[in-house]
Amino acid sequence: MQLTPVQRDIQQGCRALQIDVHEMAIEKIAVFIGLLEKWNRVYNLTAVRDPRAMVIRHILDSLVVLPFLNRGSLLDVGTGAGLPGLPLAVARPGSRITLLDASAKKLRFVRQAVFELGLDNVEVAQSRMQEYQPARSFDMVISRAVTNLGELYRQTARLVRPGGRMLFMKGGLPAEEIQELEAGGVPLHIERLTVPGLNAERHLLWMEKTLESSTET
Repeated sequence: MQLTPVQRDIQQGCRALQIDVHEMAIEKIAVFIGLLEKWNRVYNLTAVRDPRAMVIRHILDSLVVLPFLNRGSLLDVGTGAGLPGLPLAVARPGSRITLLDASAKKLRFVRQAVFELGLDNVEVAQSRMQEYQPARSFDMVISRAVTNLGELYRQTARLVRPGGRMLFMKGGLPAEEIQELEAGGVPLHIERLTVPGLNAERHLLWMEKTLESSTET
């Protein structure tokens, strides 16, 4: 198959991340980028305009966390234009992923993308995370550059089952926020991430939900 420049960038980026992504997944991710570029002209979903830059700043920046995900259900809090949840759903078709955001405008795009990509492993929910009341807890919760770290922990810990995992994606390390969280007795793991082609800091802060943290929240 003759790859487009965008598809080639996705393929090479995944190889650099040592992620095994099926040819069909590469095609779907390229379609997602095309949709994002088209809708962005009207809805202003992202400041990134160039499709090949979107591969780096949105797709690879999402897929870089794949090695840290467990099996099971995943809630993407503050998904915005579907990031990181949609690329993760394409790369892991066996996972159940819920995309949560309060913005009706952004979720219009997300729902259309889910439909056009044929993703039957994705659900979309419109709500503020403080008010979200799912029928059951999740195995994992993830967020990408959403609000203060301590606030994220306080609002999402209730959404994760005991033994589940919370994953918070950040650029630079927020030292004061980390100190606040650790002072509260939360065991925090910090991973420095390298995104191919991206000249910027990326970190993943993650923690397992214990029975103790269940009772605190």
